[in-house]
Amino acid sequence: MEMELAIIGAGSAGYAAGIYAGRAGIDAIIFDAGMGGGLATESPEIENYPGFKKINGIELMEKMKDHAKDYAKFKFYEEVKEIKKEGDKFKLITSKGEHEAGAVVICTGTVHKKLGVKGEKELAGRGVSYCATCDGFFFKDKKVIVVGGGNSAVAEALYLEQVGCDVSIIHRRDVLRAEKMLGDEAMKRGIKIIWNSVVEEIIGKDKVEGVRLKNVKTGEEKTIPVDGVFISVGEVPKSEIAKKAGVETDDYGYIKTDDMQRTNVRGIYAAGDVTGGVRQIVTACAEGAKAALASTEVLGKMYPF
Repeated sequence: MEMELAIIGAGSAGYAAGIYAGRAGIDAIIFDAGMGGGLATESPEIENYPGFKKINGIELMEKMKDHAKDYAKFKFYEEVKEIKKEGDKFKLITSKGEHEAGAVVICTGTVHKKLGVKGEKELAGRGVSYCATCDGFFFKDKKVIVVGGGNSAVAEALYLEQVGCDVSIIHRRDVLRAEKMLGDEAMKRGIKIIWNSVVEEIIGKDKVEGVRLKNVKTGEEKTIPVDGVFISVGEVPKSEIAKKAGVETDDYGYIKTDDMQRTNVRGIYAAGDVTGGVRQIVTACAEGAKAALASTEVLGKMYPF
C-alpha cells in the first residue's frame, strides 16, 4: 500500500500528527503494534492537559483517536519492523506486509524501565506490575509498594490508595522528584514513603510475598512482606527501528531532532516521548503537529503555515 505519510505509533504524538497531516491535505496512515494510546492509557488521572481539569488516560486517548480518525487511516496491530530508504521513498516492512511512503514520522514512545533485580522477571504478572490502572483493583485490601519517586510513581500510589490498597512508596532519594502537588497529596493521604532505599530482590515462589530493601546511605538491608510490587522508575525509548534506518540518537537512545522534528535522515521525522525532553502529553501533541507539517517539504506540498 502506498501513502504520502506513514506515522508510526498511535499515541498522543501520532494522533496529533494524523490530525495535522489530514488537515494539510496529506494522505496519512497511523500504524501501531497494539490498539493505540501508548503509556498514557495507564495514567489513572491526568490533571495537566489543557482543557481537562481531570481525566483518565484511557478516556483522553480515546478522544484523540476519535478525532484523528476523521483525518487519517489506522492500522492497529500492525507493527513496523523496519524502514528502508529507496530513492525518494520509504519502504515499511511490517508484521503484516510492506508499504511505501513519501515521508515517515516516528512516534514510537517509550517502554517501562525494569529494575533488573532477582524475582522481577520471574514474578511478572504474579504480583509484579508496571501499571496500577491495569492491575490495582486486584490488590484491594492488600499491602503493596510503588518503586519510584517521580510523577508517575506518586500518581500510581495515589490511585492504589484510592482503590483500597495499603500502599508505600520506595524511593532511592530523600526527596520526591514528583510535582509538589502530588507529593503533598500523598502526605495528606498518609501514604508511607521509605526514603533512601532500593529494591534488591523481589521474593516469592508462585507469587510476590515480599521484597528485600537496601538503604543506600547506611547499607542496612531489611525484608518486608508485600503482596504486590508496582514499578515506576522511568522509561526507555523505543527507537530500535529508527537506529536501523540510520537515524541518530543520543547516549540514552532518544532520537535527535531539530526544532521542526527533522532527524538526520531527510524525510524521517520524530515526535513525542521517543525524542526525550520533558515527555508530556501536551508536548507530544505539539511535536506531532510540527512533524506532520514539516513533512510537506519532502511531499511536494506547500507549508500550511
